Amino acid sequence: MRNITFRQLRVFEALARHSSFSRAAEELHLTQPAVSMQVKLLEEAAGLPLTEQAGKKISLTQAGNEVAALASDIARRLRESQETLDAMRGLRGGHLTVAIVSSAKYTAPKLLATFMQRHPGVRLRLEVENREAIWKLIEDSTADLAIAGRPPEALAAFSQSFADNPHIVIAHPLHPLAGKKRIALARIVQEPFINREAGSGTRQAFERLLRQHKLEIRPVLEASSNETIKQAVLAGMGVAFLSRQTVAFELEAKRLVALNVEHLPVVRRWYLVHLQHKRLSPAATAFKGFLLSEGEGLMAQIENQQPAPVARERRARSV
Repeated sequence: MRNITFRQLRVFEALARHSSFSRAAEELHLTQPAVSMQVKLLEEAAGLPLTEQAGKKISLTQAGNEVAALASDIARRLRESQETLDAMRGLRGGHLTVAIVSSAKYTAPKLLATFMQRHPGVRLRLEVENREAIWKLIEDSTADLAIAGRPPEALAAFSQSFADNPHIVIAHPLHPLAGKKRIALARIVQEPFINREAGSGTRQAFERLLRQHKLEIRPVLEASSNETIKQAVLAGMGVAFLSRQTVAFELEAKRLVALNVEHLPVVRRWYLVHLQHKRLSPAATAFKGFLLSEGEGLMAQIENQQPAPVARERRARSV
């Protein structure tokens, strides 16, 4: 292993995280052949195969897992060194990596854009993943901060809510219930539903509401993508329970409507999360302060296109 380079380890660390040559190449701004070449050189230096491929799926060999652990540790140490240098330079520069759940991709970029306008010297990296992948990025310190619909349950983390995330039932504008007032929850569950996948925070929130009233829905489709669900509702397949922020554009354009259902909206909260004892860089500290002090008002502006309200008191907690 004497002839390995940081470049090879950096490429292999990205490959191990993504289990994909193409995604590793995209993250590192390299071509796929360049990634393959670096992995090949690393394998030659190791004297053992580090990956194995079945179709499009990439997995690590036992030797590959050892090298991936080494690469991950070196990457973490380099990030910590970079954060120390950033702290010495102050907030004129620095790096910030934010991980968000897919349902936050409709609003979080606008928050990030406002922050970046104020701190143009900060270099930002945005990761959009599912909940499990988000917490892995936080646990490995690959991401500094995360935005999610609920805090992690099995991670020693600081989490604090910063904005409302109201959820509603949406339908096609020509749906028979569109325009009706105070639709009974017992009536709406008779409609065919397009449902989020099991484990989704959105689905769990709706199921809790239904359990409270001893009701069940009739799912006709289950999907892990909000875009797929919106398209299914647009096609007239049924109704769906989604974040109002997720469908703000479609509601504004009158392509979808929010049904006036009793007990709705269900108001969840957005949370900012980082490792409990993580030493935040100046850029991450600044973004945390920005989000916790201004996130509520900015989210309201984004959703309603109106002046921001006075922020309510929030509570911090450790998990």
